[in-house]
Amino acid sequence: MHEGGTGEGRRAGSGVPGSGVDQGAGGGGAVDQEFLALERELTVLLRRARASSGEMVREVHPDLESSAYGLLVRLEERGRQRATELAAYIGVGKATMSRQLRALEELGLVAREPDPADGRAWLVHLTDVGRERFGTVRDARRARYVRELANWERGEVAELARLLHRLNRGVERG
Repeated sequence: MHEGGTGEGRRAGSGVPGSGVDQGAGGGGAVDQEFLALERELTVLLRRARASSGEMVREVHPDLESSAYGLLVRLEERGRQRATELAAYIGVGKATMSRQLRALEELGLVAREPDPADGRAWLVHLTDVGRERFGTVRDARRARYVRELANWERGEVAELARLLHRLNRGVERG
């Protein structure tokens, strides 16, 4: 079985193939095997994604924190945004967002400008340098996905993207 494999046909903890339930670590009620498998696979995926994001963001600039990659993605996809919008999307507080944006700004990757709709607010956007560096790294990341999923059918890749989008939307509303 590969790392993070599902162990098809066996139910964790029950020792009985196909039993459908597990008492869980705390013994406090039945837990569906499907949700245990989901937790296990998401844990592996998220661990690998964090490591990958760290590698990718350091290719944009060696002094960046791995969390900055998500900000760059959002700014590249959505364009100018308020820091409060970015903080809400990423799920961090204003102080954390301010610190991260200040670091990106000091490296010349993002810039701020007054919001024409509200003179008290600022809009953040990628600079030309930020867009160029990020684009190079993002292209390399996509090429890696193409290589790693070369034996998948296009429909399977599309289905995975659709399901992950659905999961992310549910978490956003959560």
